[in-house]
Amino acid sequence: MFFRIRRLVALAASLALVAAAPAPAHRIVSMIPSLTEDLFAIGAGPLVVGVSAFTDYPPEATRLPHVASFSSVDTERIVKLHPDLVVGIPSQQNLSVDVAKTGIRTELLRDDSFDDIFADLERLGTLSGRRAQADVLVRSLRAQAAALARPNSHGPTCFVVLGVGPIFTVGNTSYIARLIELAGGRNAANDVHDAYARYSAEALVAKQPDILILDPQSGASAVLDRAPWYALRAVREHHVYVLPDAAILERPSPRFIGGLHWLIATMKKAHERS
Repeated sequence: MFFRIRRLVALAASLALVAAAPAPAHRIVSMIPSLTEDLFAIGAGPLVVGVSAFTDYPPEATRLPHVASFSSVDTERIVKLHPDLVVGIPSQQNLSVDVAKTGIRTELLRDDSFDDIFADLERLGTLSGRRAQADVLVRSLRAQAAALARPNSHGPTCFVVLGVGPIFTVGNTSYIARLIELAGGRNAANDVHDAYARYSAEALVAKQPDILILDPQSGASAVLDRAPWYALRAVREHHVYVLPDAAILERPSPRFIGGLHWLIATMKKAHERS
């Protein structure tokens, strides 16, 4: 009798959780490009009705209404799209306050770490009713990353240049630092514990990274003949590499696999030049 009661209680609790869980969304607004890519990658693209102004992938997403940027959110336009879910990232919390006040369900998903990439896919899968597709994609991405991984504790140090005025780079809690490790390198800015941060010119010169990786929009290519850049061995030895598409490395979406491939090829090229 005791065990039967326990089973009935457990069943009741399970049914209560199912009842409390909201139904999958049917109209989704994505305020950040990486989450838009995630949604399309798990087959939830047809549910997306609004995106960020910076959305450039996949092509079909670029034709959707723009409702947000990194510095603003158009609440009025979002409301007019009648979404039942709005997704973004924690840094958009203040921008999305008015959206939440309208009663539209708003979820902000962390996107800093390597594990966040997979957690976001799984969460979006649940929210959109595409959890099975998300789980398949997560397993595939993890398997691909594991197959490509070549960690090397003595690999080249890489400094990622996201901006030059001031110098801006990636810290050790960023998924980009993890991709560098998987590719066989080490993050030169290993003294930065935030995902992204400013970095001093003096510290950069002292670090003397083996490789510089440049965001094509950072402006770094135009200042390599100036301080502190000309004082770097990587510049003098031409170990400076510009990302062909910043999104494959800087956007925490399924395309990170392309970024990992590029990092591996870049480190191989740098080794051959040495």
